[in-house]
Amino acid sequence: MDCIQEGKVTLNGKLTLEPSTPVDPQRDVVCFEGQEVRAQKYEYVLLYKPQGYTTTTDDPYAEDIVLDLLPNHLRHLNPVGRLDKNTEGLLVLTNDGQVTQKMTHPSFHVDKVYFVTIKGVLSEQDKMCLEKGVIFDNQKTAPAKVFDVLRGKSETSLRITIHEGRKRQVRRMFDALGYDVVFLKREKQGPLRLDGLKIGQWRFLTQEEVSIIKQL
Repeated sequence: MDCIQEGKVTLNGKLTLEPSTPVDPQRDVVCFEGQEVRAQKYEYVLLYKPQGYTTTTDDPYAEDIVLDLLPNHLRHLNPVGRLDKNTEGLLVLTNDGQVTQKMTHPSFHVDKVYFVTIKGVLSEQDKMCLEKGVIFDNQKTAPAKVFDVLRGKSETSLRITIHEGRKRQVRRMFDALGYDVVFLKREKQGPLRLDGLKIGQWRFLTQEEVSIIKQL
């Protein structure tokens, strides 16, 4: 605001001193000290993250990071939340802080669906514990939804829906009940799905998907 009132800003080549002057970013040209100021372009990518990639933008100790899977012109984007190195599945990357906030903060209750395979046969009692919430780090998780349970002789496969984003949450929920997770894949986050993507592939979000997220 001070720079406007100090006469450092022009609108369509004319000096403007009123901070409340309306601006149409599609038609108007705003300059600060003679340099054009452009509105930031937001970009949204959905990636099918493979196992073995670290969800970070810069880690000197990581052999492979998720940005390696994107072309150079998209490597300025930031991951929305995290997926463990040994977890595969849906990962959103963007430079839009509003979308990041809405997809990760627990207050927005954005559901995340995971396909899980664990060692051992999941008991009905432990299934109910997951659905009521389990305790780790002296904190109880929010109730989860457990469905599509398929019990084998030595392993159990299932899907679980959560909306929190605590570190390694799904793995630690099962660990708290004495089960080891041998495979974990995020299939869905809010309105977004992996449909049609193969491991390591990515696509841009549609305008409809972005609009739905922003309306959460």
